[in-house]
Amino acid sequence: MTQGAGQDPVERTATLRDFRVPPYARVPVQGHAGEPPVPPADPTLHLGTRPAAYPEPVAFPDPPARPEPTYAEAPARPEPAAYTEAPARPEPVAYPEPQAPAAHTGAAHPPAAPAAAAPVAATAHPGSGGFPDDFPDGYTPTERDLPVIQRGDTLQVPVAPAAAPAPAPTGDGPGPLYVVGDVHGYLDELVAALRAQGLVDENGGWAAGNARLWFLGDFTDRGPDGIGVIDLVMRLSAEAAAAGGYCKALMGNHELLLIGAKRFGDTPVNSGAGTATFQAAWLLNGGQKHDMDRLQDVHLQWMSRLDAVVREDDHLLLHSDTTAYLDYGGTIEDVNDTVHEILTRNDADEVWDLFRKFTKRFAFRDDGGPQAVQELLGTYGGSRVVHGHSPIPYLLGQVGTEDGEEEPRPVVDGPHVYADGLAIAMDGGVTMAGKLLVVRLPLGD
Repeated sequence: MTQGAGQDPVERTATLRDFRVPPYARVPVQGHAGEPPVPPADPTLHLGTRPAAYPEPVAFPDPPARPEPTYAEAPARPEPAAYTEAPARPEPVAYPEPQAPAAHTGAAHPPAAPAAAAPVAATAHPGSGGFPDDFPDGYTPTERDLPVIQRGDTLQVPVAPAAAPAPAPTGDGPGPLYVVGDVHGYLDELVAALRAQGLVDENGGWAAGNARLWFLGDFTDRGPDGIGVIDLVMRLSAEAAAAGGYCKALMGNHELLLIGAKRFGDTPVNSGAGTATFQAAWLLNGGQKHDMDRLQDVHLQWMSRLDAVVREDDHLLLHSDTTAYLDYGGTIEDVNDTVHEILTRNDADEVWDLFRKFTKRFAFRDDGGPQAVQELLGTYGGSRVVHGHSPIPYLLGQVGTEDGEEEPRPVVDGPHVYADGLAIAMDGGVTMAGKLLVVRLPLGD
């Protein structure tokens, strides 16, 4: 069967979102409630910090039964000539009937890892006026800086279900350019958003002729069907190429995280703040057991070959809003070659450092933002940076509360243009209160 065709979505589950362990409260993954927090030695990113005596990996509860999909299943189509079919998967396990969801209590995950949700001291959100301006180098927001907003408890901005006309062919030249923000396993929302732009038909097949489609990374974790998202993108890549267009993808920090969790597991890495592992970091950042169970070599190979940065027309496309790309080369080709070489060498510490740097954010925000963007554009070319990674509600400081207070929830209805018009943010926050963004570039066309 063609990869991605007929893949049933699975029921959403509450997950632990990014940055569950603040730099001032180090908490083991499986929880030892009686142990006091140990402050890390370095105030930078400390995902996956654990004590020296690390317990066995977290035992996940069986996932609930999958509901019927909300979009039409794709009928069998002829295989594109350039496409290689993935190995057949085993039949899915029959799970018990799901129970009714409990009322929202502010918790971000079932009680498989209770210590991860331990209360921490409240702090202000960067950009809201409550933080000092002198963040340490490499500072990455923590749980309270990016508070958890439960998707089911917030205002949803639905994608119009009606399909738009397919983009008109543009002759022998390149077709129209589209970009997709962070997906994080929300397969149904992705198919609906692509169909609303006329890029796929009612069966989820490529319908855009010679159009060009770029995904900005972060396909898995937090959401219900990350592997289904990867299968869909892989299939659309083959179908688009057969139609004279293309569908391509960039590497996000969650691709690096999933690769590291699969390859290195509980192998200790040098985090600069004690012992860390990819396995612990993956769990803390919304890793889904059903994604890991279905992860195959073909998915790992595909993710490992993704580029980190590209230039399309006059747009510089990358996943993270950081200047850390400059650490890996002075040209686009150098950056991509260096990232691929690191993954090929398969050194856990090197891959961790790459993941840590790609997890940085907010470099283009605030007073120094335009200068940071200009540094990237001056090095790699283009007139605008287009990125995902940092949800637009967080960039704008429009964050909800976790204590049940009634206040307006963030609403995202399109990309966010900022940094003196030099940067376009594309992560609409599908995991929380926003929506999955698929837009045509340049904006306004």
